[in-house]
Amino acid sequence: MTHDPSGSTSTDRRTFLQAGAVAAAAAATAGHAAVAQEPGQEKAEGAEKALSIPRRPLGKTGIDVTMLNAGTGRGAGIQRILRYAYSQGIRCFDTSQRYQSEGDFKQWFQQEPAVRKEIFVVTKDLPKAPAEIMPMLDQRLAAMGTDYVDLFFVHSFGDNHPLDEAIAYVKSKEFKQAADAVKKAGKARLVGISTHHRNRAQILQAAAEGGIVDAIMVQYSPWLDKDAPLNKALDACHKAGIGLISMKQLAGHFLGTGQQKNMLDEVKEKVPMLAERDLTPFQALLHAIWTDERIASSCVSMTNTDQIRLNSEAARRFTPLKAADLKSLRDADLAHGPTLCADCDGRCAHAAGTAAALGDLTRFLTYHEHHGLRSKARECYDALPAEARDWRGADLEAARAACPSKLDFARLLPEVDRRLA
Repeated sequence: MTHDPSGSTSTDRRTFLQAGAVAAAAAATAGHAAVAQEPGQEKAEGAEKALSIPRRPLGKTGIDVTMLNAGTGRGAGIQRILRYAYSQGIRCFDTSQRYQSEGDFKQWFQQEPAVRKEIFVVTKDLPKAPAEIMPMLDQRLAAMGTDYVDLFFVHSFGDNHPLDEAIAYVKSKEFKQAADAVKKAGKARLVGISTHHRNRAQILQAAAEGGIVDAIMVQYSPWLDKDAPLNKALDACHKAGIGLISMKQLAGHFLGTGQQKNMLDEVKEKVPMLAERDLTPFQALLHAIWTDERIASSCVSMTNTDQIRLNSEAARRFTPLKAADLKSLRDADLAHGPTLCADCDGRCAHAAGTAAALGDLTRFLTYHEHHGLRSKARECYDALPAEARDWRGADLEAARAACPSKLDFARLLPEVDRRLA
């Protein structure tokens, strides 16, 4: 089912849901829930019962991956997080040069060498030209202490090139040669791109046409109109056999409204399915994402064992959601003011008559306030040109009206300046 803005629904082979404030508040609340069992304690008490998570084909690569993918970043306790995620059945792990968690993988592999062959490892870097892929991958392998990765992504694809150059890159002979070279050398089983660029629909369409990319990690809104360019691009990639991994499905939480403590109770009232299925809002979000059969896996940043336990449980209990439940979750999301639009394509800034990157600014605020990636958020903000940071004079109400997630820019952008400038 795809959402029709008029209020009706049109049915096809999948359903979609926007990941929003519902998700983020649940994830934030998870950190304050009852303390989960320590990894060692759970292993001691239930060693005879190994946990597993359902798998899906990663496009036409011939490889199945767990539906839940553990995103990692630098921070205290990463070793504990990695091992606990593994104990819960997660077998897909995501890192990158910028996340600064590669050393934790290296330590893990040194202490438990057998683990490396049992997990699907994804890493990323920022090669501006295909010729840089091999040397950058060599650096990533050295940092992780492994001879190969399962999937190498050209990271933040589209951010470091004009759009026409990005499209040419993903279809180029040089990119194909570089991808073939690292596979032939046994250094990466698969090669792809990750993107949250506002023109990612065009980039994905080019990747589908180019026939080079094995997999794509994409900022994703599973609540898409059937005829939306991004939805059509996802269809093209799926048809071409490209494996799709969702990311940025957390869309933020309240900032200074005083309502966050009441949010979960309100959401449960608006979405009866949560009580019927005994799901948290974020578990329901994951079920909604996985209802889209095109998505092989969802990459989720999990910073404590409660989040890992709840999300892993959601994967084990997954059943597709009905259209009415998706609509209820979507409505609850919009009612609670998300801070990130996972469907951002720049239409907000266009409507506001500004050169400011409104979607990027709110995304960086979400990194800072929700994901806890404060240094990364400031680095991303500082990397923007001055005109992309200057939202003064923009028609913020017009921006809100044009935004698919109806972000409250008048509330959020002053917070961007206060937190990141």
